[in-house]
Amino acid sequence: MTKTPSPSSKPINLALQGGGAHGAFTWGVLDALLEDGRCHFEGISGTSAGSMNAVVMLGGLLEGGTEMARERLAQFWFGVSQAGSPMSTVGQGPLGMLPGSAFGAVWPVQDWMRVWGTWWQAATQGSSYHPLRDLLEQHVDFERLRACRDVHVFIAATDVNNGNVRVFRTGELSSSVVLASACLPYLFPAVEVGGRHFWDGGYMGNPVLYPFFYETATCDILIVHVNPIERKDVPDQPQEVMERLNEITFNASLLREMRAIAFVQKLLEEDWLKPEYRDRLKYILLHSIRADEALGDLSSSSKLMTDWNFIQMLKERGRKAGKAWLKRHHADIGVRGTVDIRREFLRDDPNM
Repeated sequence: MTKTPSPSSKPINLALQGGGAHGAFTWGVLDALLEDGRCHFEGISGTSAGSMNAVVMLGGLLEGGTEMARERLAQFWFGVSQAGSPMSTVGQGPLGMLPGSAFGAVWPVQDWMRVWGTWWQAATQGSSYHPLRDLLEQHVDFERLRACRDVHVFIAATDVNNGNVRVFRTGELSSSVVLASACLPYLFPAVEVGGRHFWDGGYMGNPVLYPFFYETATCDILIVHVNPIERKDVPDQPQEVMERLNEITFNASLLREMRAIAFVQKLLEEDWLKPEYRDRLKYILLHSIRADEALGDLSSSSKLMTDWNFIQMLKERGRKAGKAWLKRHHADIGVRGTVDIRREFLRDDPNM
């Protein structure tokens, strides 16, 4: 059981995007929220790196409260940097990933060979192989997580065979579920869970929001982004084009859910529903910590970096963003949403 929140603590749902090593930015946001202590989490939805942050943080909360959660997150991300993992296939120096670097043009053939070499290494060791499996199991007591009744966890993965999103709930959590959510198909073979095979959840739900509508009581959702929604420049080099396509792809499912939320808000605001149906819909109070400015100077390729200094830099950016959000919007939790979905995400849609 998690510790009973203080009477002044406000419930909120967390939605944590995936994005490789950029998940360390989310670590920083979570560290700021935990340190502040004025929020507690009714539900947590995570995809890929977001799912790892979710289970590591919740495991720490169940083990010893907020300080243990902060400690577990720090230990986990340090372990990621030490493992090197599949994310090291293109080298460790973060400076090479910054704008203007020679790496920004096209991956050399030898780097692609290392990527596919990692894939074949994983394939020969079977679907249970993953360099982060031992790290997850070292820092997370999944049996304790599965028994948790205080926090609803939703982990998204993509079913390889039917292309649908599969949402795993708290009682189904395991290291395989988390690794399925983080299984990039060009780095690892599909992960098998319960006789089905899964790839990264970011393709179909990054992260999923709809379980919050039906399975939690609070109306507040805080999305922690790690994939910039907007970029000022138009890419004109092959690598830059591929990176921007990757960002757009991994934001697409979230934007679809934003559109659904905005539509329901419009139905309720403009009184389109008969009175007997109004209580069946929840008016979502949406909040957002965007990555457009915080991570806008980093290429998508830097998601593959696990250098400890780079990870610490991302964490500090996340802490700064988390503290700024709390200062600006904590009073709004439970009162009003702080994101104008139609203006910030859907302003070019004439139907919204």
